[in-house]
This record gives sequence, C-alpha cells and structure tokens, in this order.
Amino acid sequence: MKLRSFGRTGVDVSEIGFGAWAIGGAWGDVSSQDAKAALHAALDAGVSFIDTADVYGDGRSEQLIAEVLKERGGARPFVATKAGRRLSPHVAAGYTRENLTAFVERSLANLKTDCLDLVQLHCPPPEVYYQQEVFGHMDDLVAAGKIRHYGVSVEKVEEALKAIEYPNVKSIQIIFNIFRQRPAALFLEEAKRRNIAVIARVPLASGLLTGKMSAGTTFAADDHRNFNRHGEAFDVGETFSGVPYEVALAAVEKIRKLVPDGVPMAQFALRWILMEHGVTTVIPGARNVQQAESNSAASALPAIPAQVMQALQQIYLHDIAPYVHQRW
Repeated sequence: MKLRSFGRTGVDVSEIGFGAWAIGGAWGDVSSQDAKAALHAALDAGVSFIDTADVYGDGRSEQLIAEVLKERGGARPFVATKAGRRLSPHVAAGYTRENLTAFVERSLANLKTDCLDLVQLHCPPPEVYYQQEVFGHMDDLVAAGKIRHYGVSVEKVEEALKAIEYPNVKSIQIIFNIFRQRPAALFLEEAKRRNIAVIARVPLASGLLTGKMSAGTTFAADDHRNFNRHGEAFDVGETFSGVPYEVALAAVEKIRKLVPDGVPMAQFALRWILMEHGVTTVIPGARNVQQAESNSAASALPAIPAQVMQALQQIYLHDIAPYVHQRW
C-alpha cells in the first residue's frame, strides 16, 4: 500500500482509504459481523485512513470503527469523521458553537477517543462558506484539544475553492471519479498549491464503475440508490454521481473495453483517480472482506497509459459531462 502526505498535517496516509458510509447505513443491510470483517481486511491490507460521519447509521459506523480498533490494539489509523448533518432542518443558522461542540462530543464518545483526528463540516449549506465565525468555532475546538484538524466535505468545486480560503482548513472531501472529472480542471491544482489534503469520495459512482450493474439491478428500500435517485433525501450527486442511470450504464460499456484483462473494473476506476497526484486518498466503501481486499489492491496496479487516460476523458466529455460538469 502506497502512502501520500495528508496536506499540512504532517501525517502520511494510505492512498486507498476506507469509506465507512456503507457499514453505517443507507446501502441496504450490512451485518455488524460483515462490516467489522471488511474493516479488519482493509486495515490488514495496509489501509491507514478511515472516513466516517456521525450520521452514518446514526452513529453506528463510528461505533463499529471503535470496536474494530479496540480489538486490534496498537497504532490507530487516521480516522476522519464529519459534523453538521444531524441538524434538522439542516440550515446555516444551526452551525453554532453549541451545536458543533455537541456533535464533536458525541463523535468522541462513539469513537472512544479523547481527540478526533479530523472533523469535516458535512456538506454544509452554501451560506456557511461565508460565515467566518463557523470556522472560528472549529479553531476553538482545535485549541480545546477536542480535534486535531478540520476540513470540509463539499458538493461543488466552487465550495471547495471558497473553503480553502480559510487558513486552517486542512482538507477537502469532494466527489472525483471517471464520471466527475471537473475537480481536476482547477480545484486540484489550487489544492496542491496550498498543500491541502484531498479526499476523493464516491470513487465508484455508487457502484456503477464496478461494471456489475445492469438495467435489471434492484436495490433495497433503505439503499440510497433506490430512494435518492432524484435527490429526494440529499444531493442527487451523491447517488450514481448524479448521472442518469441508463446514461451511465451505456458509458460503463465503453469503459469496459479499456480495462486491462484480469483487472476488475473497480480497481481500474480507483487507479484512474490515483493518477491525479493532487488526490491524497480515495475512500471506496466495502460491505465485505472481498470488496475491502479488492479495493486495497488498486494501489499496486501500474499507471494507466496516456492514450487510455485520453480515451476515458473523451467518454466523459461526450457522454457524461453534459449531465454533471456545470452542475457540480
């Protein structure tokens, strides 16, 4: 497993991380046994970065991570969580000192630690990016020893560019994959210039880029790929990267022809992200041991040839960009 520097934190993390949304909820049923086994497998494979949030399974994801880390003992991986989406309604006025402190205290208890490695504002409303006092509250939580670093998880490139104007924002989490290439045009260059860590989420476009889905694939009632296809519960870009399902399936068939023999498409899609040196770590989810091991193996794949990268860009520009490029 290769490591990359996590921005200005002084910490190196695995370039393939573990996205812990799926083991919390909203991806269909995942047993605690399978969730913990997947996390153990990822850590055994050299993963040293885990991404979770206080709302994943209403704390279940954080709690499962704490259980696994207790079972393993020894040095802890770098664990990033998020705060803000517990607000109901989720509005900018809720990003108060009192609420943020309460969210952090809850995550501290769930993760069974006395200081959180990284807390990310969890896709806050657009107004929050213009409220300096919110970032001041985060500075105070650092000063109080509750959190070591903070960052922002964003929906849009413009939000990412605004967030990194705040001097103590150490990381940005953003959707970046073969179907969402816009961050590479400007944001990733600016992040490199400022030494901002970049966490690439939704790397497999909610599973589409595994190449295992079809028009007949069905999803459980509690799976966001069933209930959020049109943004009914949260930003539609989080589900299938915002690409209409049938459009994406057709593009996947074109991508399939570019995948080397013997390489799973999921690993190929993860390796595509790692070709961008502005990315620090990629956080695919895993519901079982096999997925966790396969995801981790992407770090060992050779570089993708330039002509293949160009072909993937053309598929994006012609088939996908009209649906997503200017929206996010």
